[in-house]
Amino acid sequence: MTTADTVPRSEVLFIGGRSGVGKSTAAEALHDLLVAADVRHAVIEGDTLDLAHPAPHVEHPEAHLAERNLRAVWANYRELGHHRLVYTNTVSVLEHEHLAAAMGDDPVVTAVLLRAGDDTTSARLARRAGGTVPEAQLAHSTRTAWRLDQTTADTVTRVDTDDQSPAQVARRLAFLTGWIPAEGTLGA
Repeated sequence: MTTADTVPRSEVLFIGGRSGVGKSTAAEALHDLLVAADVRHAVIEGDTLDLAHPAPHVEHPEAHLAERNLRAVWANYRELGHHRLVYTNTVSVLEHEHLAAAMGDDPVVTAVLLRAGDDTTSARLARRAGGTVPEAQLAHSTRTAWRLDQTTADTVTRVDTDDQSPAQVARRLAFLTGWIPAEGTLGA
């Protein structure tokens, strides 16, 4: 373990976006890219931090269970020497300030809203579901995309994923964080 004087400041990449935009897939591709470059990091799928029934955020909104769990999980990673975090969650780009504060160690924040059109997300959701996606789910994804695009701060970078492979999105994310030096040096 390093001394307090040499412990690097935490850095976090928040990846948000509608269902089917490719958040988890991009995070997995980024993980692979960072592993290949031997960049120490952790990945947390934020949707699982408060996934329960009944939903904790409905029954006990004051509990802020996702933030509490993020603080605990991140503390464990920090104890093991990690200082870079990739965090995915649909609305993380709306809540990135609260989530960063919950990490408890004043991280450097990069927030990215992934975007894609209805046809692209519909096809991705259909592949994930193994068939037809209910219209209500598609409509919800479309409403969420609109809400995220309208309410996400201008300081959050928007990345369109329609014509991008997961590897291309991952390279863009790695470049935005600065965790891999230059976008042009990453190959195809």
